[in-house]
Amino acid sequence: MQNDVKLTDYLRDRHSTPVAQIKEPGPSQEELESILASSARVPDHGKLAPWRFIVYRGAVRESLGLEFLKIALQDNPDLADPAQEAERARFTRAPLVVAVVSTAAPHAKIPEWEQVLSAGAVCLNMLMAANAQGYVANWRSEWIAYDGRALTILGVREGEKVAGFIHIGSTDFPTPDRPRPQLSDIVTYAGDGQA
Repeated sequence: MQNDVKLTDYLRDRHSTPVAQIKEPGPSQEELESILASSARVPDHGKLAPWRFIVYRGAVRESLGLEFLKIALQDNPDLADPAQEAERARFTRAPLVVAVVSTAAPHAKIPEWEQVLSAGAVCLNMLMAANAQGYVANWRSEWIAYDGRALTILGVREGEKVAGFIHIGSTDFPTPDRPRPQLSDIVTYAGDGQA
């Protein structure tokens, strides 16, 4: 029963740490594998596993930042210096970035929409699994998730989509909560179900 209370408290207070506040250290290989294994335990109609992971850590994050900058400069040669630095640092803001890649595709029995939702569930599980290991995380997409040139250098295959980039690391920043919707604004009770 005590674990249930802790989980309830966690879910009530769950929030993301801003990427700018994430720093070293990141998870060890063993911790990362635990995070990834926990992330994959989501509803998955048909047992299709319609998602996969790409892990970016170490020097490849800096290399990708240079590639992102090249693409950004192709589209906007007058990109200001701070914006250029933001592109270079896009994947170095956290010690580890994991792409959750949706491989959803038409299927005879399983609607593609359900496969996409499963990938979204993986992203949320990854945030919670990282927190359970003592780390902070942030689920991002940004323009690189929608640009064919960026997707190619990221290792995303034709027909796949990025459900999210999960930035994982540590922080000493006290993350303030943000306004949340009131239940009265988002809940409708059907029939006589109102409490």
